[in-house]
Amino acid sequence: MSKIRRRFSALALASAAALVLTGCSPELERGFLPDAWGVTNHTDRIIHLWNTSWIVLLAVGALSWGLMAWALIVYRRRKGETGLPQQLRYNMPIETLFTVIPLILVVGFFAFTARDMAAIEAKTENPDVVIEVIGKQWSWDFNYVNDNVYFSGIQAQFTGDEENIMETLPTLYLPVGKTVQIDLTARDVIHSFWVVDFLYKKDMFPGQTNHMYFTPLKEGTYVGKCAELCGEYHSMMLFNVKVVSEAEYEAQMQALAAAGNVGQLSGEYDRNQNLPGGDPSKRTDSEE
Repeated sequence: MSKIRRRFSALALASAAALVLTGCSPELERGFLPDAWGVTNHTDRIIHLWNTSWIVLLAVGALSWGLMAWALIVYRRRKGETGLPQQLRYNMPIETLFTVIPLILVVGFFAFTARDMAAIEAKTENPDVVIEVIGKQWSWDFNYVNDNVYFSGIQAQFTGDEENIMETLPTLYLPVGKTVQIDLTARDVIHSFWVVDFLYKKDMFPGQTNHMYFTPLKEGTYVGKCAELCGEYHSMMLFNVKVVSEAEYEAQMQALAAAGNVGQLSGEYDRNQNLPGGDPSKRTDSEE
């Protein structure tokens, strides 16, 4: 065996071994997504869809790469050969294969994505908690509708000190195990509500209310941010989400009430006061 062939064989074996060894890693099991297993009632579904899609695509890629390698080796020019090889065209079986397989893939991806999107977007009737989240340049307002209290935040403050900036951000509190409805709107420009470990985000538009429905299942603190470029300090439009026990959630609501944050922040603070359709704070996505 030549030296070059031995090197290629060793490289192939090393690659196969690395693939096998990393196949058991938690990162690969969730497709290098954040460690979001069981964070909400939707995250496992999203991870499964993501991983299945990559498995199918890698299988198609491996088949394509194998066929290309086979064609390069079998039909390579041999020593002493001259001129053009025999030219072939109108191979109907191959052309049909190249049409049918991509069509099956597109239809399959569409069907499974539509199935999971329908489940994620399904409206929760009579949710335990309703919270209005209002995006603004460059922070967040939270209206806790059931408890008639609110929190108004300011953008991240980077002072150059060694303080933990995450602890100074606006914090959205959610009770674990309770169904949640988030109503999303914006005061000025388009924003996007994204809790990274929830594996889902949704745009926020001035004059329109979008909705998210989910159940947080795991207590903890999660990072949130705006996922739509919204101006100079977009990178500072950060927030935390704390999923806590019901007792801690109720204590936080009482603390907001004791601090005087009683009532609801409304559209009177919106920058755009000339939108069609009346009071922008009362429009919903069903009216668009």
